[in-house]
Amino acid sequence: MPQDAFTLRFVARELDGTLAGGKINKINQPEREEVSLLIYTGKRTVKLTLNANASDCGAYFTDGDKENPLTAPNFCMLLRKHLSGAQILGVSLAGFERILVFRLLCASDFSMRERVLYAEIMGKYSNLVLTENGIILGALKTTSLDENYKRIICPGAKYAFPAPQDKTDPSDFPALSETLKGVPETDRAGFLFRSVAGLAPCTAEQIASAYRGGDFALHVYEYIFSDEVSPCVLVRGGAPADFFARSVRGATPFSTLSEAQSYFYNARREKKSFEAQARKLTSAVGAIKKKQEKRLAQNLEKQRQCQSCETDRVKGELITANLHALTRGMRACELYNYYDEAGGTLKIALDEALTPAQNAQNYYKKYRKQKRTLEVLAPQEKDTRAELDYCESVLSALAAAENTEDLQSVEEELLAAGILKAPKERAKKRKAEIPFRTYEREGIRILAGRNNLQNDRLIRTGAPDDIWLHAQKYHSAHVLIKTEGRSVPESVLLYAAEVCAKFSDGKGDKIPVDYCLLKNVKKPPKAKAGFVIYNEYKTLYVSSESAL
Repeated sequence: MPQDAFTLRFVARELDGTLAGGKINKINQPEREEVSLLIYTGKRTVKLTLNANASDCGAYFTDGDKENPLTAPNFCMLLRKHLSGAQILGVSLAGFERILVFRLLCASDFSMRERVLYAEIMGKYSNLVLTENGIILGALKTTSLDENYKRIICPGAKYAFPAPQDKTDPSDFPALSETLKGVPETDRAGFLFRSVAGLAPCTAEQIASAYRGGDFALHVYEYIFSDEVSPCVLVRGGAPADFFARSVRGATPFSTLSEAQSYFYNARREKKSFEAQARKLTSAVGAIKKKQEKRLAQNLEKQRQCQSCETDRVKGELITANLHALTRGMRACELYNYYDEAGGTLKIALDEALTPAQNAQNYYKKYRKQKRTLEVLAPQEKDTRAELDYCESVLSALAAAENTEDLQSVEEELLAAGILKAPKERAKKRKAEIPFRTYEREGIRILAGRNNLQNDRLIRTGAPDDIWLHAQKYHSAHVLIKTEGRSVPESVLLYAAEVCAKFSDGKGDKIPVDYCLLKNVKKPPKAKAGFVIYNEYKTLYVSSESAL
């Protein structure tokens, strides 16, 4: 993102035009490195966000509300103490540095003082510093002599700008001309970035691309200090990639640079939040799945160990049938196995301390114990496989999630299933039900569940003559065509099948999707969420990539 001096010059001009003369009514710090100021401009109230986070640093207006901590951080309390009710005299850029200067007139019952809030928009070095008469009153991020002996940021210290880079100030035209005399034609953008202060690589690229011959230094100077501004946001792959103060080919235009920044940062935060929430839920389900896989492996191993139970029964039977030929003290015997169709013999180990009858009883005892174990293990295996299948269905829903509503619906399911624990304050609040995914084709509504609970609700709320769809042999969303007594065209049926295939595990051009009347779909008693049985169905083969 080009949060360079070139862009911040336009930001400062835009903020000054809106905020000069305005009054600070409210100060909050919703996040550790973000401060919001509620300012009445005389015409309307605006919210200014000052962000000093390394990846989101900037100054722009926002409309959304963020939850504030119950206890205000120290820096927020400091700003409230010194800036509540302050009048904004003006906003400017400090030279050609990446520092916005907010001049503030602060009045109290006994005095009137001018204070300055510096918003240093410098990537990982970003900071907010409040000063009075050049002395620091407080800062969002403080340093000490031990941490940074070149620049001290702490209360009581004198505020100093960062040490200048070994680059040419573009406002000094003679120095700029001298610097750009040796610019290589094949690397103008790289040379500009390395040699001229206040330019991000993308800004240098824009300046070089706009050059059409003549005095290159004059072109650079006029481009940087021109009043032309056309804010825009460049979108790649459906997500905002960057914002610019000047128009860029293929970018979405915005009326103000603040709107472009707000859209860019909000979209990026939403994406980060979405990905973090998806990772959290996937991790929670993955842990349960791993636990069930371990449980299944142990179950199968125990069953394998008990597979010899029939052999133990046969040994007991053979010993009992041959008691007359066996005596105490024998370590083994080889008896004719009349259970063997080939008529062979079976060698049987014996405990020499026991009688033949007692040896037979030992084999019967082992047989009964192993048989009981197998009888217990069989339903446990079935339950474990059902749990694994359920985990797979939830992971499938998470993989198909497209927005925060999808994730919230899955989170609600996990809370209901006890996989996640709800915070106490959250448990008291009853949220409105998240709606189904809704589509329309040729005037007919199509509903799709976002999670297993919604899939169950879809079945409960549908009419018997509605058409129900589900991907065959795949985990997928349940889809319902609301017929409302009408016949459904084949095109609508195909579209609904494509929606079903899209929100399934299946990938490719021939995903089998079963469909039938909803009255033919039943949910077995005590079945896991999302599990149903159905009959009298037909199958369509559709692509998972063609819907929407």
